[in-house]
Amino acid sequence: MKSLEELKALREKMRSQIDNRSVAGADETVIKVGMATCGIAAGARPVLDALLDEADKRQLHSVSISQTGCIGLCRLEPIVEVFKDGQKYTYVLMTPEKARRMIAEHVVNGNPVQEFLIGEN
Repeated sequence: MKSLEELKALREKMRSQIDNRSVAGADETVIKVGMATCGIAAGARPVLDALLDEADKRQLHSVSISQTGCIGLCRLEPIVEVFKDGQKYTYVLMTPEKARRMIAEHVVNGNPVQEFLIGEN
C-alpha cells in the first residue's frame, strides 16, 4: 500500500465481496454452502464439490459458489442458499444429486426446485 486511498479502495472491494447483495448483480447468481461443523458432519463437503463440478462442467461464469459459516438450521443441513434475481432461496437437506439438479433447473433454467426449498419439507 502506498496511500490511504489505496487501502480504502481495497477495503471497499473486499467489503463488496463479503456482502451477498453487492456480489449478486442482475445477471449473477451467488451460492453459499453452510460449512460449519454441523453442515460438514451432515455432508456439506460433497454438496459443495458437486456444485463446483456442475458449474465448471456447464461453464457458468456468472455464478459464484463459496462456503459460509452456520446458517442456523442444523437439523436441515446440508443447507445451500442461492441469491438470484434479487431473491434468496434456501435449499435444505441437500445431497450431491440434489445440488446438481438445483444447478440445472434453478440456476440454468430459472425454475427453483420447490421440493428442496425450506418451506416445502
